[in-house]
Amino acid sequence: MTAYVPGITESDLKKIVLAIQGLAAGRSNAVGTVTLGTGVSTTTVSSPNVASGSTPILTPASASAATELGNGTVYVSTVANGSFTITHANSATAGRTFLYAVLG
Repeated sequence: MTAYVPGITESDLKKIVLAIQGLAAGRSNAVGTVTLGTGVSTTTVSSPNVASGSTPILTPASASAATELGNGTVYVSTVANGSFTITHANSATAGRTFLYAVLG
């Protein structure tokens, strides 16, 4: 769900109210989907809404992602401005897809 973001000079009150209503309804531009790479032990996610103090939250979106999470072999290892890195098992298993939301 994408949120409308009015510009800094926006003066149309209806557009500003629309943006606030979207946020109150749970819309966010700080979400996405990532599929872990195969044959590697890290996957980097680029996102303009990530900053060094952000907290990425991962939710499995496939059975193989849920298995990876259940095995305890997936975690966010680095958070930087514009990206975060997920460390995971070096596996040939394809389709380990996660949804993510970034807070902060």
